[in-house]
Amino acid sequence: MNIKRAKQEIKDAIEAYLIKDEYGEYCIPSIRQRPILLMGPPGIGKTQIMEQIARECEINLVSYTITHHTRQSAVGLPFIKEKDYGGKLHSVTEYTMSEIIASVYDKMEETKIREGILFIDEINCVSETLAPTMLQFLQCKTFGNQSVPKGWMIVAAGNPPEYNKSVREFDVVTLDRIRRIDVEEDFGVWKEYAYSAGIHPAVISYLDIHKENFYRMETGVDGRMFATARGWEDLSQFLYAYEKLGKRADREVVGQYIQHGKAARDFANYLELFEKYRTDYQIEEVLAGRFEKFAVDKLRQASFDERFSVVGLLVGRLGTGFYAYYERDLYVTVLYEKLKDWKQEMEEGKSPSGSLSAILGREQEEYDRKENAGQITTPARHGAVKIMEFLKARQKETEAYEREGLAWEEIFSGAAEHFRKESEERENLIEETGSALQNAFDFLEQAFGDSQEMVIFITELNTNPYSIQFISENGCDSYYRYNKKLLFEEEQMSILKELDDTETDL
Repeated sequence: MNIKRAKQEIKDAIEAYLIKDEYGEYCIPSIRQRPILLMGPPGIGKTQIMEQIARECEINLVSYTITHHTRQSAVGLPFIKEKDYGGKLHSVTEYTMSEIIASVYDKMEETKIREGILFIDEINCVSETLAPTMLQFLQCKTFGNQSVPKGWMIVAAGNPPEYNKSVREFDVVTLDRIRRIDVEEDFGVWKEYAYSAGIHPAVISYLDIHKENFYRMETGVDGRMFATARGWEDLSQFLYAYEKLGKRADREVVGQYIQHGKAARDFANYLELFEKYRTDYQIEEVLAGRFEKFAVDKLRQASFDERFSVVGLLVGRLGTGFYAYYERDLYVTVLYEKLKDWKQEMEEGKSPSGSLSAILGREQEEYDRKENAGQITTPARHGAVKIMEFLKARQKETEAYEREGLAWEEIFSGAAEHFRKESEERENLIEETGSALQNAFDFLEQAFGDSQEMVIFITELNTNPYSIQFISENGCDSYYRYNKKLLFEEEQMSILKELDDTETDL
């Protein structure tokens, strides 16, 4: 099963486990809720999807890598307690609360959210002394003598034995008490995530050509060699940082992230070509609509890898604009609602500075709550910070205007003018990004016409959620024309395949 399907199944399970009856009780009691065990290769995104699920379901997430724990930290420390049995006192050993269970309660106090996911990673790689505790945890949902609170779902993850020498096999008794989901790497699913996460375009376009290097795990004369999704994502972040410093990553640097010699060398060579194509084809000039005939002719005669790389460069640069629009649109939309609230409160007779101060306080409180709960995305975080900066600036102005005796209508009119400037920046961004998109179509049309390169370009746009949102809200005639043709051809191929299958059956 791919990681996307696994994510959906876990979300469905959470919805089922957290549903309540008319008495306020969970329809599926905690003892009947089977923990989910995700089994799959390392570095494919098991922890990442748990963070996404918690954020999308608006519940808590407490994550532990259990191999970092001893029996004492997982179960708790022993202490002696006097107990009365039949009128006679006895010394009995009890345990303090497990550090893991305590973290669950701390999270609930911090976020004021009562439900969540307790995620235990590498659960089948624990030490011999901790193994019985893990079996008890999966079977009884307890650590020592402390139960996992109601409303908390248990998800565990582990690696198959071929990836880890310290793996312990679960017995049938334990397996019969869990929901096991086996997951595997899937480049198509990762690619969707890569666009939304802003993975470096060189990484995406390279892996599109060399999918076999997306996830590799081999043993050679020099030991274990591997390339993982985690490695590619971390390398992507480093490439962006290096670009800001004006440096280039060579084979040695790439090999520190992609620990597979052949894949690392191959990508390092591709990275040099990628940067060369960026300069040769003057990508910024192309998107500005100032491309020369020699660039079109050069691209038309280039090798497939070179043409594919140029398409990747165009998609990557456009992706930056699509994402910038998404962030700006989110910021302006939410800011508009805050200003509406402020105006309404002033119409109800509240003072301009007092009501604005209250709105700013609520915004800060909501931001802190979501940040502590891990329920805020990067665009939402950036937007919230900008909104608070805008409101703080208006608050200072408002206090000064109140001392001058200005009416609230005049004060709000000044704030509305500042908002208009923010909105204009969004409109400018729409115009610039839309123009760049059309220029990219014009360039590819002149170079290739209606060819496979154009199909690749359309497909990449359809994979990026930010480009889909931009086009759906602002339009692009060339996109609609080529996408309609692509969908028609796909439908035609599907019908022909069905006919071939029917003929074969007959």
